[in-house]
Order: sequence, then C-alpha cells, then structure tokens
Amino acid sequence: MTTTTKTRRPAKKAAAPRRSIEEKKAQAAALHESIATQVEALRDSDRWTAFLAFASAFHAYSLNNVLLILGQRPDASRVAGFRKWQGLGRQVRKGEKAVRIFGYNTKKVTEEDENGDEVEKRVARFPILSVFDIAQTDLVDGATDPSIVEDLTGADGYGIVDALSAYLAAEGWTVEHQDLSGGRNGYSDPEGRRVVIGTHLSPEHASKTMIHETAHVLMGHVDDLAEYAEHRGLMETEAESVAYVVAGLVGFDTSAYSVGYVAGWADADVELIRGTATRVLATVHQIAAVLDPDDVDTDETETAN
Repeated sequence: MTTTTKTRRPAKKAAAPRRSIEEKKAQAAALHESIATQVEALRDSDRWTAFLAFASAFHAYSLNNVLLILGQRPDASRVAGFRKWQGLGRQVRKGEKAVRIFGYNTKKVTEEDENGDEVEKRVARFPILSVFDIAQTDLVDGATDPSIVEDLTGADGYGIVDALSAYLAAEGWTVEHQDLSGGRNGYSDPEGRRVVIGTHLSPEHASKTMIHETAHVLMGHVDDLAEYAEHRGLMETEAESVAYVVAGLVGFDTSAYSVGYVAGWADADVELIRGTATRVLATVHQIAAVLDPDDVDTDETETAN
C-alpha cells in the first residue's frame, strides 16, 4: 500500500496592520525627539570632541562670501585654502575647480594731508582668494578623519525617489540625477527649480537625500538664498530632521548619517533641535501623505462646502 505525504505550504505572512493617523503622528514625534537624545549622547563622546577640534580650525566667512560660496557650490559645508587643507591632513584633488571669494587685508600707504605733511594710513583691500570645499579633498595617508557621518548603504529605495520626483514635477520642479564630483550628495537649485541627486549614492541614501531636498523646497528654505545663507544651520537641521523622521515612518534608519549631520549644523544644541518640532513635523506629515496617500488625515484636509 502506497501512502502519499502531503506537503504543507508555508502560511502566507499576514500584512502588518495599518497604523492610525494618530499613531503615526505619535511615532513621528517620538522619532524627532530621538534626534535630540542621540545628539546629546554624541555631544559627550570622543568623536564629537575630535570633530570640534577640526571644526574650530575654519574661518567664519561674511554673509557676502557665504553667498558667493553657495552660488558656486550649493552644498559646500567647510571651505579653506589649498595649504590650509594640507595643514589639516587633507589634499585638494588634482583638477578641482576653486571657489572664488573676497579676502581682506590692509596696506600701509603714505599720503600728503591738506597741509602738505606726509601721513601714514591703512587702506583696505579685498583680494580674490581661492578656496575649496572639504568634498574636493582626500584624506592624506595617516591622517585622522574627524567625520561624524556615515553613508547609508541599503539597497532598498522604498519607491521614495520616484514618488517625490512626481510630486515635485507637479509643483513645477524637475529632478535630475548627476555624477556629482567630490562626494556631493545632492542640492536644490531655486533659480532652475530643480533638485539634483548624486548617482553615486546607494538607493537608501538617495532616498534620504531626496526627502532632505524636498523638505528644503516645502519649507521655503530655497526661496531666498540670502536668508538661507544667514540661517543655514537651522535650515539644514530642519531638512535633515525631516529626512530622518520620514525614513523612520517608512521603515529605515538613517541615524548613522542624520544624527551627526544635525549635530554639526545645530552645533549640538538639543534645544534648537527640539524647537524645530512644529515645522519639522508639519513637513514630515506633508511628505508622508505624498508617499502614502491613504495616510491623509481627512479631518485636517477637508474644506467647507
């Protein structure tokens, strides 16, 4: 007698229950608060101490020079001269295009006054200087890298780039993918109304960058370049906080990159980070609704007839 053994098929995995709007709002708020908590922990680490020692070596540029820098290299973060970079253990790569800014010095001159007497005076001069962004340099062998961010390597993009590209296109923006030299990840170009994302990024990091740049657009950060230059630390803190929270709602963790990025731009000021909650969370929910239209809160979006 022959017996037949039936093969049991594995049970189909049940879909995760959908979270309510209120549950998602609570999760978003908790994710935003976790940024401050992680920044606080980073602030007490040797890694932060090393980063501060590195950051303190850089000159604070005038608003006009910041505008010049951003006009030539929109995502520049730290700039210095060729020899300054060498002194910091980094070498400017061959062929990199310099960013031009105005320097300042004075020259002693001798002139005759109205009485015919010779007097010495100092005349201000504004020579053109060449500087380079850190992304245009490489670490010299044996030097220590003070970076507090790590690139994301995940292979899943979660459909974010396509979804946000379609949304921005409807708003009159274009999204381009380019081979950004020097380690740049992406930037927003308000004059051309375009967002540029680096082709070198992993799908996960490209998605995070896309959220970050979309946040800049939605929060009005790119409407006025002078305003952005003056408040860049706050605006970068807000955009990266949005990226971190939205990614958390979607299901991936960007803390390896986002926490250090936020800490650097916010100068590890946890109260400043917490103070952005209202604007950050409003933008988070706006982007989350684009990524998942079923999550739109009808009580908040309905209008009176």
